[in-house]
Amino acid sequence: MATDTDGGTLSASRSTDSGAADRVGFTRRSLLAAAGVGGAVAAVGLLGAGPAEAATVDGAPAAAPAPARSGTGSRVAGLHLQFGGDASRQVTVSWHTLEPVEHPRVLAGRTGQRCERVVSARTASYVDAQSGRTVYAHHAALTDLVADHDYQYAAVHDGATPELGSFRTAPRGRAAFTFTSFGDQGTPTLGKVFTPPAGVTLANPPLVNDNLGSPAAGDTTAGVERIGPLFHLFNGDLCYANLATDRVRTWSDFWENNTRSARHRPWMPSAGNHENELGNGPIGYEAYQTYFSVPPAVGQTHTTRGLWYAFTVGSVRVISLANDDVCYQDGGNSYVRGYSRGAQKAWLENELRGARSRRDVDWVVVCMHQVAISTADRFNGADLGVREEWLPLFDRYGVDLVVCGHEHHYERSHPIRGHQDTATRTPVPVATGTTTVDTSRGTVHMVLGGGGTSAPSNELFFDPPACRVITAVGAPDPTTGKRPPVYVQEPAPWSAVRNPAHAYGFAAFRVDPGDRRTGRTTMTVTYYDVTGPYGELEAFETFTLTRPRSDVRHS
Repeated sequence: MATDTDGGTLSASRSTDSGAADRVGFTRRSLLAAAGVGGAVAAVGLLGAGPAEAATVDGAPAAAPAPARSGTGSRVAGLHLQFGGDASRQVTVSWHTLEPVEHPRVLAGRTGQRCERVVSARTASYVDAQSGRTVYAHHAALTDLVADHDYQYAAVHDGATPELGSFRTAPRGRAAFTFTSFGDQGTPTLGKVFTPPAGVTLANPPLVNDNLGSPAAGDTTAGVERIGPLFHLFNGDLCYANLATDRVRTWSDFWENNTRSARHRPWMPSAGNHENELGNGPIGYEAYQTYFSVPPAVGQTHTTRGLWYAFTVGSVRVISLANDDVCYQDGGNSYVRGYSRGAQKAWLENELRGARSRRDVDWVVVCMHQVAISTADRFNGADLGVREEWLPLFDRYGVDLVVCGHEHHYERSHPIRGHQDTATRTPVPVATGTTTVDTSRGTVHMVLGGGGTSAPSNELFFDPPACRVITAVGAPDPTTGKRPPVYVQEPAPWSAVRNPAHAYGFAAFRVDPGDRRTGRTTMTVTYYDVTGPYGELEAFETFTLTRPRSDVRHS
């Protein structure tokens, strides 16, 4: 347990149960009471218009609420969180509406105390090129928070009922915590009317899922809440809106499913190929860029904003990459390979160099979508572009762990470093033990693509393990416009563990900072199969990653 500066007792960990509201000890009624009905809440119009002199916005007097205008009936939808670059002090609260709204803001305070801090939200928007509809996203950046403390908040705009949430800031310095990760989720909803074959008429055509989702997409979110991690890494292909008849509806379904978790812990994404939506911005990622507010990064333009970023939690530096920039595969709505013109790679090398020079960072974890390893046949395969552009940097600067999606199964590699002199740059395993792995010797890659998609790949494994690697693409197909992949097959000496029996699941990572006496830190990894509609979990495997602490000198 930890004690705050006012003498209140705070839970030191949120990883034992799934009741987020109960875990931090508040309900809607208690939060509104803590916020102070007739005080700060009434002052900003949370429960109706009232005097504004009691409220502050980042320490300054808040303006009186604007008169109600059109759009004030829009509810607070898709409430979710993101960490800032310093996760011990910075959390952004985000939601969206389908109409412009007045005075979007967040009231926040320590759990059990008054929510007297009021922070205005900035609004971003995009026009969906498919439907012509405008989506407005509201982002309130909470700064100067206290490390390793529980907070409660309410998000609201004029005319809306407040939506409530909670979070815990990250620890500062070395401390124990848990995070989770999966990719390739989709939505659990059925929203498209089935179109029968020509000449067939159905009196009651069924509803089908048009974005590769399945009911399992809801089960995995429930499973994450059973673990209750500090944060969740989402390894791309969030909702497959680019495949959907109605992209805006699909994003809405995605947030409706995930807000039950994402309003209580940051869901930190990477952009996958299915976030590339034709016409939504110059390279197709404008919906993704609008819904999320992630830490800024050097080298980005208006077109590439938010596509790569990094943040620190305790002794872990997390780096999120956008792999369409380097991949050969034509997997989105448009072919955008090379869009950053090397800016992302330059940023990545500088970021890795800086992380490895810090004495307070032990672990370097990369979150990205497309993969360098996979032993699934007749699926996407590995991409030579990732091996050419990213893996040499991972080797040079000793990246510990890479979490990916793209292939819709669970698989992990042995620690790899360097490559064979082959056309596919076959990664070289530096050890073959599967229980305890020293990541200072090589990088462990994990494929975590079991987030819920209806197109699993767990029954497509090569036996014995092999890999199909995309080494180039052909000329665009005149019918589809897509560039077909060119594959080269290789043996897979780097393949360590894979799960052919279950399609859906995620990994949980428990960081133990260790101590200076032993000079080592560990990360205990458990991969869970999600086995039921309420997020029931069965552990498929548990193993340990270990490495020297950066603050202990070794001869």
